[in-house]
Amino acid sequence: MNWKRFACCLASLASFFLLVVAARTAKAAAPNVIVVMTDDQGYGDLSFHGNPAVRTPRLDELARESIRLADFHVAPMCTPTRGQLLTGLDALRNRAMNVSSGRALLKRGLPTMASLFAERGYRTGMFGKWHLGDNYPYRPQDRGFLGTLWFPSSHIGSVPDYWENDYFDDVYWHNGKRERFNGYSTDVFFSKAMEWIDGSKESGKPFLVYLPLNAPHAPHFVPDKYRQMAQGWIEEAAEKLPRLSKGKRSELASYLGMIANIDENVGRLLKFLDDRKLANDTILVFLTDNGSTFGPDYFNAGMRGGKTSLFEGGHRVPCFIRWPGGLGKDRDVDELTEVQDLLPTLLDLCHLKPANDVRFDGASLAGLLRGEEERLPDRMLVVNYSRMPKADESPPGSIPRKEGAAVLWRKWRLLNARELYDLASDPGQDRDVSAAHPDVVAKMKEHLDRWWEGLGPDVAAFERVVIGNAKENPTTLSSCEWGDVFVDQQRQVRQGVRRNGVWHLEAEGVGRYEFSLFRWPPESELALTAAVPVTRVTDGEYPVGMSLPIRAARLQVAGTDVVNQAVADGHSIRFEVELSAGPQDLKATFLDGDHHEMCGAYYVVVRLR
Repeated sequence: MNWKRFACCLASLASFFLLVVAARTAKAAAPNVIVVMTDDQGYGDLSFHGNPAVRTPRLDELARESIRLADFHVAPMCTPTRGQLLTGLDALRNRAMNVSSGRALLKRGLPTMASLFAERGYRTGMFGKWHLGDNYPYRPQDRGFLGTLWFPSSHIGSVPDYWENDYFDDVYWHNGKRERFNGYSTDVFFSKAMEWIDGSKESGKPFLVYLPLNAPHAPHFVPDKYRQMAQGWIEEAAEKLPRLSKGKRSELASYLGMIANIDENVGRLLKFLDDRKLANDTILVFLTDNGSTFGPDYFNAGMRGGKTSLFEGGHRVPCFIRWPGGLGKDRDVDELTEVQDLLPTLLDLCHLKPANDVRFDGASLAGLLRGEEERLPDRMLVVNYSRMPKADESPPGSIPRKEGAAVLWRKWRLLNARELYDLASDPGQDRDVSAAHPDVVAKMKEHLDRWWEGLGPDVAAFERVVIGNAKENPTTLSSCEWGDVFVDQQRQVRQGVRRNGVWHLEAEGVGRYEFSLFRWPPESELALTAAVPVTRVTDGEYPVGMSLPIRAARLQVAGTDVVNQAVADGHSIRFEVELSAGPQDLKATFLDGDHHEMCGAYYVVVRLR
């Protein structure tokens, strides 16, 4: 036997097997995931979808390289969509159902996209708008994200946001501490996300990056070069647009300028992935969180309704999924899909199996995306969420109702349990055809009834902010969490709106708590009775802040009802109360010189001593 030849054959065979193993290992390597979500940008706010007044070349490029979910639905408002994305559960089941009013807290104990990926070895980072709870245990770092850069509540300029942030050189929460970052907000979030990806690449771990932007949400502050660019587009498209007032045209230019900046940053991200040789190994998802705030005024891709509406324009949005190394050819998928589908889909694509007790309302689309399935099983979807409460409204509109829903089935849309629209013949939803199709109405109502019953009797229950835990002590509460009362904007704080509400809390630590009541945010260092002039910021102005004649405050919690006097030129009014562990409802009220109620304390700092 020729041993030399035999040895060569063995070496060749060994090399072959090593190549096979290497190929299989490379193929089995966990893909990275990036989810980019913009805020208040609708389906029609892309040139890819025929908009004549905007240019989005990088987003168009992404769309052309992606599988496009062409009948994809979210909630008509931002918090519900975010909770649905991260849990795969309907908003009324995960309890993050409203943008404020104590109903924006993602139910404790639920696994999230971040926790599920982190538990399976992924390096998880979040950069941008969280809007699922500003306090422990609802913050992004409490819900599975290992690296975080975020701002609280609904928008930059919300009540709990850092005082007078204005999109430029702002202060954000960074890994548990407030820090100032130079630059425009969208640029900052993209840059920091890419830094995180570089760190993940060096660590050798796969990464999940969640990049939920604050743009193009109001206030529409943007570097002027993008506004000027958008003004030119609007002028060029004037004959194709409805007539707009001068003020509306100016605001639209700022809004579209914000989209132009987003588009530029998406281009930066695509180039970054190419330069780092990560594109083939990364699932990139782009979607928006609800319908457009401007679409109905200028271009809405043939749909009716915008943000907060149950009509198609309120909840049908773009969703592009790109994974060059793992999915088939770019194409449109016309199946009825929803944001709740994305978490189970991403888990399947990454070959990550959740625990047996983890359940989703959404369905995995992995087989559809890979081309292994042509269609999904016939399905009905329900879009429902908590509305904005109005002053002196009884009962508050923020309490969820079964009838406040859209039921989606094929091309049928049942709205408010009474109006039926057939998108196949009436895409603009101009004609209610419920009388002509009672059988369809009955079937969709039956589904809605079963869905509602499945939510259980505590559908309107509040999640509670925890006080007295070492992970956040002190805790700064804001009026955003007043139950079923809407005071969410620093503009309202400046106006001194005469509203009050109750915080739903849970005391974890037993002992003596200090409650400090502020009319202005603590970091402003403004006195209780201070006034604030019109404040010019980088790209606009904030209105006058009214002086309130605060002379005392009343604190009601755990059976305690006490009034303390204000100190001249003081910043807060302080109380101390002994609390036992468990649920606690807190009300904090400012009083005038006659001890008449004026408004609630917009900020309360709670410390377990």
